[in-house]
Amino acid sequence: MQKGHEAIVWFNEVTKNDIPLVGGKGANLGEMTNAGIPVPPGYIVTANAYFDFINSSNLHPAISKALESLDINDSKQLSVVANIVKEMILSTPMPPGLATQIKTAYKKMGQGLVAVRSSATAEDLPEASFAGQQSTYLNIEGGDEVVVAVQKCWASLFEARAIYYRVQQNFDHLQVGIAVPVQKMVQSQASGVCFTIEPITSDPTKIVIEAIYGLGEGLVSGEITPDLYILDKEGPAVLSRTISHQERRLVRKNGNSTSGAEDESGNNYWQPVPSTKQEQQKITEDDIITLAKLAMLIENHYKGPQDIEWAKEENEIYIVQSRPVTALKDASELEPEIDAPIMLQGAAASPGLATGGVKILQDPSEIDLVLPGDILVAEMTTPDFVPAMKRAAAIVTNRGGRTSHAAIVSRELGIPCVVGTGEATKVLKNDQMITVDGTHGKVYNGKVTRNVKTSNIASIVREAIRTKTRVYVNLAQPELADKVAARNVDGVGLLRAEFIFSQIGKHPRYMIEMGQQEEYIQQVYAGVLSFAKAFYPRPVVYRTNDFKTNEYRDLLGGDKYEGQEENPMLGYRGVSRYIKDIEVFKMEIEAIKRVRKDYPNVYVMLPFVRTVDELVKVKRILEDEGLKRGPDFKLWMMVEVPSNIFLIDKFIDAGIDGISIGSNDLTQLILGVDRDSEMLRETFDERNEAVLVALEKAVTTAARRGITASICGQAPSVYPELTEKLVSWGITSVSVSPDMIGTTREIIAKAEAKLKIK
Repeated sequence: MQKGHEAIVWFNEVTKNDIPLVGGKGANLGEMTNAGIPVPPGYIVTANAYFDFINSSNLHPAISKALESLDINDSKQLSVVANIVKEMILSTPMPPGLATQIKTAYKKMGQGLVAVRSSATAEDLPEASFAGQQSTYLNIEGGDEVVVAVQKCWASLFEARAIYYRVQQNFDHLQVGIAVPVQKMVQSQASGVCFTIEPITSDPTKIVIEAIYGLGEGLVSGEITPDLYILDKEGPAVLSRTISHQERRLVRKNGNSTSGAEDESGNNYWQPVPSTKQEQQKITEDDIITLAKLAMLIENHYKGPQDIEWAKEENEIYIVQSRPVTALKDASELEPEIDAPIMLQGAAASPGLATGGVKILQDPSEIDLVLPGDILVAEMTTPDFVPAMKRAAAIVTNRGGRTSHAAIVSRELGIPCVVGTGEATKVLKNDQMITVDGTHGKVYNGKVTRNVKTSNIASIVREAIRTKTRVYVNLAQPELADKVAARNVDGVGLLRAEFIFSQIGKHPRYMIEMGQQEEYIQQVYAGVLSFAKAFYPRPVVYRTNDFKTNEYRDLLGGDKYEGQEENPMLGYRGVSRYIKDIEVFKMEIEAIKRVRKDYPNVYVMLPFVRTVDELVKVKRILEDEGLKRGPDFKLWMMVEVPSNIFLIDKFIDAGIDGISIGSNDLTQLILGVDRDSEMLRETFDERNEAVLVALEKAVTTAARRGITASICGQAPSVYPELTEKLVSWGITSVSVSPDMIGTTREIIAKAEAKLKIK
């Protein structure tokens, strides 16, 4: 639906494509309402209304001036400036016409208690988790009270934590708008969160549900450690359950409220849970299955993993909001468990391993105590802890689950996090050296390392073995760059661009239409830069974007630019796309050029090159844009299409410096086997005679022609006999996932020793 300059829209009038108007939260509420998902009703005060208020009140220049010389790392100055800007907004009268519209919509909705929530126009996008940075006001009743709450939400766009985050993420303060959904309150008997993917191991076959008694704020804030139910999507069926002890619950205030302690907002109060229920499962088996089915429905609708907030009232399940899961870890990049005495144990909230000195924070006012490399330990974290979290090497909390603030922010920051330990602030002491294993939810005293249980791997690492055949690594996530670069690896043989583009979250054509070309270029630049810098001067081979049409369609605005393809794997992808959509390809090239100004170790690798003519054309585009082969710039081509094998000499004649064999796609296309087919799993094998003939021809021809030859994937690590063949044919490098670096180095070393290669 085309929209003009509305100040008020109803949930059923907007969809996921209306983020600029109603923010991520508002767009998702509208999208779910229109999809028939049980969402409490409501309306949205749009970002147009906020921008009109800022501009008509002449606040724009005043806010800009207040933020002009701010040093966000000066916590005291940040707090002072934030308060000044918030007071500007709160002390400026709302336009009478808008106030009337808000009150009229509230009356039309049936009045009663409502939740007034913030929905920033950059919130809940794949590239960012705002994680509660703007305010929510619950139990608001009365038209005038709703108007006041809306204006408070606007002011909360300039909380210190929100200002800090926007600077860190390169968001323009005055370009980020805020919409305000006003929604009927649900008096939650139980509430929680549901992931449609296991968020630590990224297992897409699992559903994870967290549940507590009472309102969901008790869970998201980290106050309550939830029940945890893990389900298989097949069925769905419950695989495991962990029941948590819960002594109190957060309930909505009303005229008949019993005695109890108020929460910090004063809108709700803490009520004791009856002793007979404290150890019980928080929701029924039927509720768990109903939630799982709703979660799969929502995931299918959005075509991607979802983080869903839900609530139960009077035996009805409601969906409060849904957003894409952010900052997923690749399960293949996780590491095995440590064999050492465990000091503390909790929920594995963000994977990774870190060692540092403890800094216990009792209050956000103490965040300046945390220095780079410290382990932040707290009862729980709130958005006010973020500046310290950015400096911390890891996070440990007493309370909270995998969807608490600490968990969400740690995953985005890419640092280990263990939550719900129960007694970290009591057991640990300031400056004590500990090791945090966020992958397995464990804390150890002192500095410990992982025991990788692979034959002879420890002795090989100790001897710092070197091989003539290079061992490269396949990477996608920027937060792994420094960690992996510190290992015995010769460079990045495959830097997958797709993770960077999925983090941007918008279709490149949509960004061109919105005039956001520079934003697109800068985000690609920033993503590649982290790898180039970490590995310099070792080579980083960047494979240009190989999104398929279905993946492009999932991006914001993608529906407008991408058609439906029956088989995207063989469709409009790779070099074919670059030639037809030169403008988008040029933006990617520009980002690479900017990285190479300071880090010339970045090379380019072209994916899915079907014909020699395609290679010639795309090379011409690269050269016209200033990326020409030479001593400090190498151009590689993926060998993953049978035509690459048949015409290998002609592809080399066209002018390339190296090849990298995409063994998965090549095997799939040579054998005519869907590599994801369970029924054909045994047929899909890189050691098949036809595949071996192709591999030998590619490697030996590259050796004969004097160009480099590499291979991607784990096949060389899984099949030692294949690695030996590749080495004997003259392959110059093997590129594997981080967990296979040591194993692959050992296999290559043995192969070279057997072949007497020095």
